[in-house]
Amino acid sequence: MIDQRVQKLAKVLVNFSLEVKKGDKVLIEGESETKSLLIAAVKEVLKAGGHPEIKVYFPEYIENILKNGTEEQITHINNFEIAKVEKFDCILSLFEGENLKTLSNINPEKMRKFAESRSENNKKFMNKISSGELRWVGAQFPLNGVAQEAEMSLEDYSEFVFKACKVDKENPVEEWKKLRDFQEKIVEYLDNVDKIRIVSEGTDLSMRVKGRKWINSYGKKNMPDGEVYTSPIEDSVNGNISFDFPAIFQGREVKNIRLKFKDGKCIEAKAEKGEEYLNEILNIDDGSKYLGEVAVGTNYDIPKFTKNILFDEKLGNTVHIAMGNGFKESGSKNESGIHWDMICDMKNGGVIYADDKKIYEDGKFII
Repeated sequence: MIDQRVQKLAKVLVNFSLEVKKGDKVLIEGESETKSLLIAAVKEVLKAGGHPEIKVYFPEYIENILKNGTEEQITHINNFEIAKVEKFDCILSLFEGENLKTLSNINPEKMRKFAESRSENNKKFMNKISSGELRWVGAQFPLNGVAQEAEMSLEDYSEFVFKACKVDKENPVEEWKKLRDFQEKIVEYLDNVDKIRIVSEGTDLSMRVKGRKWINSYGKKNMPDGEVYTSPIEDSVNGNISFDFPAIFQGREVKNIRLKFKDGKCIEAKAEKGEEYLNEILNIDDGSKYLGEVAVGTNYDIPKFTKNILFDEKLGNTVHIAMGNGFKESGSKNESGIHWDMICDMKNGGVIYADDKKIYEDGKFII
């Protein structure tokens, strides 16, 4: 018998996040182990009058291409990758979770070529999402790999996921609307701000955001959600930032990252572990050394860091920045084939200033 929380999550994703309408062509993609949510989502799409299509994938597919493929095969973009950008009105992507280490021993140069070859296609994908031409939501189904990474049993991790998505509540959509209303007051304030300064241990980073739109993120593109974000003016970022939590990209973990910026560009990138890989990725293209995002997490139903960026970037008590592609809807001009989120803990003395006024302290907004 299907878990009632899975059914509720499918309803939230299809009807609230994607707002599937009659005639919409809807792609639902995930690993084979996510079958119960895939099928529940199909049923909801059919009820809404859409046309569902399922794509089941295996992480070992990419691993084999990167390990055994020639350069021509590694950089080849297959028909499905193109169709994903061109052929659908809505996409529900269930992120990997059964084995997170399939790419952990891949040569960084091969990873760079793989990502670089998909840069233009990824830009198209991100731009279509930003413009609203494509409605997309990413979600996590509780699986063994992500549960182990979070140091939880699968049962405990399932409870963690469903609580973070608010489907443990009687009416999850109403809960997301409450968060929307709370965050709307914050973005209205920040839309009138010019200078943002983030200060915490090892961090003193300033940037300008005048004319950039702050986005209220409450379950439309990510599930779970809970953040306010924008893209800073590209050449305005100066200072240093240190990240308390590991940053994970394409299955590779980089620890204790420290970045230094001058006039927008990252001029120095250090890490205790994975420094070579960090610099490989930051050299993917011209935009990968610039900030595409600055954000504040607001989901206090996520109690701990779990090495899963979908959850970790939403953590209450944190801010995060992303290297690479910015958000067109916020006014960003930065384009890149990557968007790599990195998280800074703010709960012990962290402060955010807006035009020199303290607006956030110890992990909470005070405006």
